[in-house]
Amino acid sequence: MPVSQGSCPASIGPSGYDSAVGEFTPSPDLDLRVVRYFVVVAEHAHFGRAAAALHVGQPTLSRQIRDLEKQLGVKLLDRTAQGAQLSEAGEAFLPKARALLRAAAEATAAARDFPGGGSLTVGYSPGIVVTPVVREFRDRHPDVTVHTRHLGWLRPAEVLLNRQVDAAVVRMPFPAAGLHVTPLHEEPRLLVVPRDHRLAGREFVTRQDIADEPMPWVPDLDPEVRAFWRLDPRPNAPAGPPMPALDDTWELVASGQTLAVVAQSHSQLVRPDLDLVPLRGIAPSKTVLATRADEGARLVAEFRRCAVAHDWSSAGR
Repeated sequence: MPVSQGSCPASIGPSGYDSAVGEFTPSPDLDLRVVRYFVVVAEHAHFGRAAAALHVGQPTLSRQIRDLEKQLGVKLLDRTAQGAQLSEAGEAFLPKARALLRAAAEATAAARDFPGGGSLTVGYSPGIVVTPVVREFRDRHPDVTVHTRHLGWLRPAEVLLNRQVDAAVVRMPFPAAGLHVTPLHEEPRLLVVPRDHRLAGREFVTRQDIADEPMPWVPDLDPEVRAFWRLDPRPNAPAGPPMPALDDTWELVASGQTLAVVAQSHSQLVRPDLDLVPLRGIAPSKTVLATRADEGARLVAEFRRCAVAHDWSSAGR
């Protein structure tokens, strides 16, 4: 049909955005992870705050959004000194993006909840033994495939929101935005010292007793988590050596380079040349089950029930 005089054709991008009517048809090849990044940036109206919420670097987030805009052939966000504002195309894309993420979550939950099968991936932090509760879950659901993944020092929110795991048995504290957290177990924290240290054999020690003692630090660990395990703030204490993995702790302490703080359940792992001393006036370590806040999968709910009923005080014994 010919175009009437004085009018011009509507602008339609490669993914189907029609500027004349403000409608958007998403590309079938969109990366759902990047779509979620866009939604979070739109909700925060700021790349820095969105990057913090997503637990990714701001340059990485900006690059992913630019790649998404390039793929769609439109500008979704207007960058300003104050933050980021949705463009006309971004306004049209946002509800479609949210619907796409909801549909993907519902499809995943439906497939995993299908009777007679499904799969579940359970993450766990260093020093936490999940074998007994996973065995209990498998006994109740023999047709379900259960995978476990050691998370190391990875942030729980990162692996959960990126759908690398379905549930994670982890220790508080950690940034929990977007997550549902279920308490499982509390246990005291203990100080690890060499056998010949001045504090070895004490009935207990306080924060003041170790005010100037070095403590190890984990590279790239969240500041709140680092402070919790270093018993900071302790302004007079040296930084201590880096600790890439939990197993490095024992050698670092035994060699006199540092002291360390561990949960009581770690005591079975401690070498005979080290001593464990109770800490007084220090908050306990809390083990929790973390899942996505919007998680609706039946298998995740079933695993949560197993985890809550499990006796975590005997784990690993």
